[in-house]
Amino acid sequence: MKSCINVSQKSNLVLIKISNDAHFEDLVVQMRKKVVQLKKIYKNEKTPIMVTGKVLKNKEMDEIEAIIKEKLDVEVDFDMPKELGLSNIKRAFIQEISISETRFHRGSLRSGQKIEEEGSVVILGDVNSGAEVVAADNIVVLGALRGLAHAGAKGNVNAIVAAGKLDTVQIRIANIVKEIDRDEEPLHRQSYIFIDKEKNEIIIE
Repeated sequence: MKSCINVSQKSNLVLIKISNDAHFEDLVVQMRKKVVQLKKIYKNEKTPIMVTGKVLKNKEMDEIEAIIKEKLDVEVDFDMPKELGLSNIKRAFIQEISISETRFHRGSLRSGQKIEEEGSVVILGDVNSGAEVVAADNIVVLGALRGLAHAGAKGNVNAIVAAGKLDTVQIRIANIVKEIDRDEEPLHRQSYIFIDKEKNEIIIE
């Protein structure tokens, strides 16, 4: 198995770089082996660890941190913010989704307004109830998404929807629709929405 982890030592930091094309299952296996090797080097040192490279989901970052801290009592940080932000969105687009033209719309969409894009769209504001965003690729709303979002409108099942606050009753990606029951679903903040291809359903994280 080709290594997907590269470890280097800085003056006051241990850098763990993950290959962009690494599968998470392989990463977990290799990380457990690397941590055992690092433990022999560390001894009593407390040099912090920085994980960089491939953009990981929040739960993946938590699992990698747990693997490291199981063997090493050191501070672990990730060069990939957990909160939504333009830099993190851009990295996710490049690494996880086929690169497309991206339009940035400044301001919120009011009820009755609609945006349609051939590529991806980033809304620098809210999408209010009664407003609609349709994109052939990805949709990112930095504010609250209360209206309708339809990503991958031309059939791109790899498209994603991301929102600073998810407060809508329906999400569409490609030809799959997810109805959101407000009585059952919690109010989602900093949401990442995608299609689970094995289950053929929309997942909200």
